[in-house]
Amino acid sequence: MGQRHGNGYEIDTIYFGGGTPSLLNPAQLDTILAQVSASFAIQKDCEISLEANPGTVSAEAIKDLSRMGFNRISFGMQSAHPCDLAILDRCHRFVDVVNAAKWSRQAGFRHINLDLIFGIPGQSLPRWQQNLALVTQMEVDHLSLYSLILEEETPLYRWYQKGLLDLIDEDLTADMYEYAMDSLTQAGFEHYEISNWARKGGNNQDGRCRHNLNTWRYQPYIGIGAGAHGFFEETRTANVAQIPTYIQRISNLIGEWPAAESAIQVSQWEQMQEWMMLGLRVVNEGVSIQEFGERFKVPMLIVFGKQIKKLSDLGLLEPKSSNRLRLTRKGTLLGNRVFAEFVGNEVPEALTGYQ
Repeated sequence: MGQRHGNGYEIDTIYFGGGTPSLLNPAQLDTILAQVSASFAIQKDCEISLEANPGTVSAEAIKDLSRMGFNRISFGMQSAHPCDLAILDRCHRFVDVVNAAKWSRQAGFRHINLDLIFGIPGQSLPRWQQNLALVTQMEVDHLSLYSLILEEETPLYRWYQKGLLDLIDEDLTADMYEYAMDSLTQAGFEHYEISNWARKGGNNQDGRCRHNLNTWRYQPYIGIGAGAHGFFEETRTANVAQIPTYIQRISNLIGEWPAAESAIQVSQWEQMQEWMMLGLRVVNEGVSIQEFGERFKVPMLIVFGKQIKKLSDLGLLEPKSSNRLRLTRKGTLLGNRVFAEFVGNEVPEALTGYQ
């Protein structure tokens, strides 16, 4: 969404979730963007982004998206190797990714992102290294790298349950991640978040994803559409997933959050924990001790002093030498170990008198 200005908010990013181009035609997307512009105050340089499948887009469709105002696009590449794509049950080929990125650049997209997965069963370190070598030679300015997670009710999970494939050893997965950290830095990409790398283009253009940065900086966002999630005015919302039910609720407009299946008020204590957990993901920025105090009206070290000391002693957080706390390289590799310290804690006695 964006920053508060006076009594309202100014939107600096609009994000359409995965699968949008295959669910809505260009005219429908254009109608939605027009309605958003008519309903909200939009920044002139608003980032308008969407995800797309590289195997289902065409050069003409990408041109249409650019003409509508979309300026960031993300493609689920996953891997350049056909064996990896087969394991993941993906129907596209690497040449489809190359074409999709080329068409997006020709159409005038400002930012192009590729999603890659490592730790795929059967994937070797050399194969992963080849993936990174290929994408760094392409005209893309953002990479999102994710370690494979087996989701239940997927073919991959069922194959694993039947013993038809073995998962990659954790040490090898860690080696793949460390290799990415070093090789992408050498290729001119900034490792700005645990799973994300970006490089600057001409005129000092920032390739970082604004939509994701707003989330990690704990900025508000509104979830619109069936199954969409939002966080606005200290309330976390989750819309009903069934499209007919969503349409019915939006038509009736009953209650403050008519489309929401749940609307949960997030307490100050929960916000403090989430603020730390999300902010520390931004590895080069970290969390601001001053901003924490300004937002929550209590010093960070009074609230989380014990956790910060523990993580610093373990070499996971940089020693407090400035107004910010950041992950060390070791902390970046063991990010989940760090984040776990800021989840599910009891309200500390130190907060008495600050609530």
